Amino acid sequence: MKIESFGITDVGRRRAHNEDSLSISDDLRLYLVADGMGGHNAGEVASSTAVDTIMKFVRRCVEDKEFTWPFGLNSSLSEEANILLTAIRIANRNVCLRAGERYEYSGMGTTIVGLYMEKQNIAHIAHVGDSRAYVIRDNNLNQITTDHSWVNEQIQKNILTQKDARNHRWKNVITRALGNKLNVEIDLNSIEIHPDDQILLCTDGLSSMIDDPSILKIIQEEEPGPEKVCKNLIQLANEKGGLDNITVVLLKFTQ
Repeated sequence: MKIESFGITDVGRRRAHNEDSLSISDDLRLYLVADGMGGHNAGEVASSTAVDTIMKFVRRCVEDKEFTWPFGLNSSLSEEANILLTAIRIANRNVCLRAGERYEYSGMGTTIVGLYMEKQNIAHIAHVGDSRAYVIRDNNLNQITTDHSWVNEQIQKNILTQKDARNHRWKNVITRALGNKLNVEIDLNSIEIHPDDQILLCTDGLSSMIDDPSILKIIQEEEPGPEKVCKNLIQLANEKGGLDNITVVLLKFTQ
């Protein structure tokens, strides 16, 4: 399966600096989006540390088959799924360590959503926090990930509706992040990719500004390609207020 990819990040219209990070590697078939948090520039440090750590670990695993992994292996998962999960665990440790280096880094953290492709056209998608992955297939947009956020927990308990959650004062409170503690719980979804599928990775700077039908409408525009789609999504999020940093990565799969 061939992959056409593009990613872009934008500061938005309300923030002084951008604490999001992204990384795209078509040769590794690895794609990452992170949304940092913390005082001063600490969020940017957290997100870039996580993304850089994951990229370096995966590349080393690919280039050096004798490389020893920490944390052991889950025998029920493929090699690629184990690599992705291990990379995120190491990233979490690195963010925790960096948080202790300087006073202004104290309490920093980051979300992460990452996709790592197997050669057998299986996409492994792992995430911590409320950065999302969507699959676009047969003119439908479906969220693959589940937000690790306070408002989503209330939705699951039928305490809040989706509409209530979008405008709730605690909508930005997340319940899991890298950097909070040395051991982190990571959600993993593995899906078979079909020809003409698309996958969107994004921070909540997009998903909190634009509802799913509007995201799908932009993706369905006639043959704009991933670059144009990403730029149009950023533009619309800013037109809606641009309350946060906005990061999007779009993958288009073809035979």
